[in-house]
Amino acid sequence: MTTTAQALGNNFLGNSPVWYKYAIIAFLIINPIVFAISPFLAGWVLIGEFIFTLAMALKCYPLQPGGLLAIEAVAIGMTSSHNVYEEVVHNFPVILLLMFMVAGIYFMKDLLLFVFTKILLGIRSKTLLSFLFCIVAAVLSAFLDALTVTAVLIAVAVGFYAVYHKFASGAKADFDHDHTNDAEIHAHHAEDLEAFRAFLRSLIMHGAVGTALGGVCTLVGEPQNLLIAEVAGWDFITFFEKMAPVSMPTLVAGLITCVLLEKVKILGYGAQLPERVRDVLVAYDQKQSQSRTPKKKIELVMQGVIAMVLVVSLATHVAEVGLIGLMIIVLLTAFNGITEEHQIGHAFEEALPFTALLVVFFAIVAVIHDQHLFSPVTEWVLAFDDDVEGPILFVANGVLSMISDNVFVATVYINEVKTALDSGAISRAHFEELAIAINTGTNLPSVATPNGQAAFLFLLTSALAPLIRLSYGRMVLMALPYTFVLGIVGLLMVIYNI
Repeated sequence: MTTTAQALGNNFLGNSPVWYKYAIIAFLIINPIVFAISPFLAGWVLIGEFIFTLAMALKCYPLQPGGLLAIEAVAIGMTSSHNVYEEVVHNFPVILLLMFMVAGIYFMKDLLLFVFTKILLGIRSKTLLSFLFCIVAAVLSAFLDALTVTAVLIAVAVGFYAVYHKFASGAKADFDHDHTNDAEIHAHHAEDLEAFRAFLRSLIMHGAVGTALGGVCTLVGEPQNLLIAEVAGWDFITFFEKMAPVSMPTLVAGLITCVLLEKVKILGYGAQLPERVRDVLVAYDQKQSQSRTPKKKIELVMQGVIAMVLVVSLATHVAEVGLIGLMIIVLLTAFNGITEEHQIGHAFEEALPFTALLVVFFAIVAVIHDQHLFSPVTEWVLAFDDDVEGPILFVANGVLSMISDNVFVATVYINEVKTALDSGAISRAHFEELAIAINTGTNLPSVATPNGQAAFLFLLTSALAPLIRLSYGRMVLMALPYTFVLGIVGLLMVIYNI
């Protein structure tokens, strides 16, 4: 009996620390008790527990513990399976994007690694390199979408890491046989690998923040932007013009912050690319160039052509982003000779676990909705005078987006102000001012935490995060200066323009 109990204990959440397993069990026991006392309080407790599972993502992938919490929430009546389904349907474009667009990027990884290797090796200034990563991510996010750009960044970083790690592992194996300085060489590789991780972490964080800087600008940048634009009746150009008084100053402030962080070298920024790692990447690039067959060259050309098709399709929004991703998969595989099912299947391995996690997250969002957890904040904000409602709404949306989901928060508030407009409680001009505050509030301060934006959460739970030791806490810490700058500059612009 004891052996069976031990086996069950070992199987529960696998190799997670024992204290973590006990914590999840405690959560599952506490929730029904708190719910019986106060459903409203239980909802906030559940949010805290779910954030805890995200923070411990490197100890245990959040899908399992978060999923257990979501299942229990439905079982005890905090929400219903129907409402979870409705929440999933409402966010289906995001799910579709993850299923197909991220897989499409997988088939473009050779081109991405080729292009970014040239950039990385061609620019020695880390400050300039970081600036380019940030501004390119911002521009691409404005015309594509933040999740797609984040998938690109992840693919590039994983490619770089794999090149050096393969070399370091191979070099160690070679020296393990008969050389006397094994320990010294191994120490060099370990030191370089850690420095390389720090280098990649800083680049990726600059790029991730860049997706937020660009994502706020246009209606295709973030999922909630399209929703806000539809409610407000704004087209692409109108949306950009309405957001520009806030989004453009924050873009400039964000880029300045990027440069300053690299200069002052705080909070994990400023790490340089080790020379030995650069030598490995240069050697890899030369070897790839010399051994590139006509077939490989044609593959790169086709990937480049289809990349342009992707950019044009996304910029003109010819279809839902996920469907464009499926088109890219078909084109890339068809023209590059990838026709076997198992070859195609590998492309979906990265995104589908996160897609499942996102559905679990929508279950938590359904609890937020059913238990009216944000209602007191909504009522408090809309009770203010018109001249301060905008800034208050910016702050409220920013704070709530940090702990919840910016798409959900934007949905709640844009519908509230639209209801106020339809009832005649506010004017059209004031409605547009509030819509600007909602969009910028949900997009800018939400960089504070990985759960604030889907792109950040995707990065945290990707295969890259454990490779470069990017934990929840480290992500929050590295985002902190950007959070303050974007939050303060965004708020000042909202006050000044509204």
